[in-house]
Amino acid sequence: MAKQPLILVTPSVEKKGIEFNDCSLSVSFKYENAILRAGGIPVVSPIATDRKTLAEVLRRVDGVLLTGGDDISPDLYETNVSPALRKTVEETPDGGGRDLRELVLIDEIFRQRKPVLAICRGHQLLNIALGGKLVVDIGLQVPGAINHRRMDKACEFVHEVAVDKGSLLSKIIRGRKLGMNSTHHQAVLEPAEPLMAVARTSDGIVEAMEFKSEYAGLLPFLLTVQFHPERLADRHAEHHAIFKAFVRACRK
Repeated sequence: MAKQPLILVTPSVEKKGIEFNDCSLSVSFKYENAILRAGGIPVVSPIATDRKTLAEVLRRVDGVLLTGGDDISPDLYETNVSPALRKTVEETPDGGGRDLRELVLIDEIFRQRKPVLAICRGHQLLNIALGGKLVVDIGLQVPGAINHRRMDKACEFVHEVAVDKGSLLSKIIRGRKLGMNSTHHQAVLEPAEPLMAVARTSDGIVEAMEFKSEYAGLLPFLLTVQFHPERLADRHAEHHAIFKAFVRACRK
């Protein structure tokens, strides 16, 4: 029987936990269930921000799932943010600790060459880590944008996108069309080198990225998505396939 790979899952941060109202870690069951159904074993990343600890944690796992959640501080990618834009940002309750530890973790992912699946916030942060920028708020910065913040339909399709022919994502889903949910107000401005967009919505928002062909050898597996496949994987085979492909790469 093939081994079940250990998948490091990055948690969100809550201002108040259940036990003593302390600042606490939080991970939706849907991330863990999607990994378990695909044959992996999820483990939650610690709160450490020092490289030595995070490097050792990463050595003990077979892949990393960068999850969604809190907004990312615009100070990481933009030097001049207007007050109107800054008001739209809800940064992490731990004073940027999540941003810091995940940036260190991403650097270690490339150092140790571990497979990575990045979802929503993770999709955005990975782009920042490689030198890219974000749209701070779609509604204020993208004229004619469709509504991407459909929190009322977090587990339903709200739009469909075309996926580039020959891309990793198209091979995983075995097709060129993908229905998806949409619960975000920030977005990737343009893919950083060495990434490329392989799916965009009708208003140009980047919904999925992967390596350009000349950089494909940098990691065993890399796919970043703006949508939330973990909220769809229990009912839609193409979204379950994303986790199956990721877990398969983590087994190798």
